[in-house]
Amino acid sequence: MTTTLGPAELRAAARVLASPALIRLITEIDDNGSIAPRMLTATLSDLPAGRARRAVHMARAHGLVQAGPVGGLDLTDSGFHLAAFYDATARWARHHAYPTPVSTFTTRIQHTLDLLVHTLATQSAEGSGADLPGAEAAGEDLPGHLIRWLTANPQLTQPVTEYEPAA
Repeated sequence: MTTTLGPAELRAAARVLASPALIRLITEIDDNGSIAPRMLTATLSDLPAGRARRAVHMARAHGLVQAGPVGGLDLTDSGFHLAAFYDATARWARHHAYPTPVSTFTTRIQHTLDLLVHTLATQSAEGSGADLPGAEAAGEDLPGHLIRWLTANPQLTQPVTEYEPAA
């Protein structure tokens, strides 16, 4: 797969996508539905309140979450596709015991994203195809999935660095 994204853009996107709080927020909503108004800290009780708020800000700024019909937080189409990518990434990592046989969901995603970025950057430099071992056998084209998602969501190559609370 050929990509027009350079290594710096891939790394910027991976920094955003590998945020533990963002992974937790996106997968929580995907697995359990909308987060009701004023229930963010109770729903994400394993995260400090400030980190959960920053994850929501980041997700909103990148178009991954939106206000639900009765308030609260819902995933956008981009957020649902990101959740599917996270699931596929974790499946591949679990199948390959990557990075270790016993790892958390978040750690699997973070390490596999690092591997994907390295693979795609190498492919870009060499002009060869990107491939992860066993990806086809597992039915996953993770490099292709990531590039397609990033192409559809170019805002992720420009990470939000400041927390700006809503007015």
